[in-house]
Amino acid sequence: MTFLDMLAACERQNASMLCVGLDPEPTRFPAHYSGDASKIYDFCATMVDATFDLVSAFKPQIAYFAAHRAEAQLERLIAHMRRVAPYVPVILDAKRGDIGSTAAQYAKEAFERYGADAVTLSPFMGFDSLEPYLRYHGKGAFLLCRTSNPGGDDLQAQRLASIEGTPLLYEHIARLAQQHWNLNGQLGLVVGATYPAELERVRALAPTLPLLIPGVGAQGGDALATVRAAWRGAPGVDGQVCETLAPIIVNSSRAILYASSGADFAQAARREAIRTRDLLQAARPSV
Repeated sequence: MTFLDMLAACERQNASMLCVGLDPEPTRFPAHYSGDASKIYDFCATMVDATFDLVSAFKPQIAYFAAHRAEAQLERLIAHMRRVAPYVPVILDAKRGDIGSTAAQYAKEAFERYGADAVTLSPFMGFDSLEPYLRYHGKGAFLLCRTSNPGGDDLQAQRLASIEGTPLLYEHIARLAQQHWNLNGQLGLVVGATYPAELERVRALAPTLPLLIPGVGAQGGDALATVRAAWRGAPGVDGQVCETLAPIIVNSSRAILYASSGADFAQAARREAIRTRDLLQAARPSV
């Protein structure tokens, strides 16, 4: 089963567009774990157990593990995900971007060491920095396109005078990912929820690609605007929506992980995940 097949099946089974981002910060853990980096696995596994039937994907951010020498805990965590929710795709948020043999090693890390189903990448160095990941047939790669941070304007919102039509850089990336680079149907794009107009533009340029959308929750992205800008569905019986034509994966991390610092932290995370999932589902426009 390819990553896209897995994603579509999970979205149907859990009726969800929500991705829970796993960004463990020991200083924000509940009291009995607080400040203890050796509890990263325990905290994240509890989050997985509390939410796996509510999500379309999990997205562990590798820096939060590596900073605490917790890569082995990340391996254990992904193995735990495979045991309790083998149908939920795992997106390794690594934002790698290098060429040649180095890119091949990063791809091996993502797909062989950690066993991720997809990985986030920077496309700044061009297609040969992406190609080693695409050798892993069935795996996915999400390219940074229009990111949720204000500094994204520094490059992503600049015009390319040498390209016909002088597109903005993020528009050019979206076109390349939709057309020339997407040789085996493995690519998706990362587009922030904090820029709904740009999100709608990316969807127009890349109508069939899955979109990974961070920025809902603690970063302030609007769930309703996000879904209405990016979601595309097909009509079914009596005008009811029957399926998503181009998947969207809306990520929320801190708002769910740290919904409570008390003994009820897992229950609070589940409540917030249910609230966010239902908000996203309700935002789908009629077809």
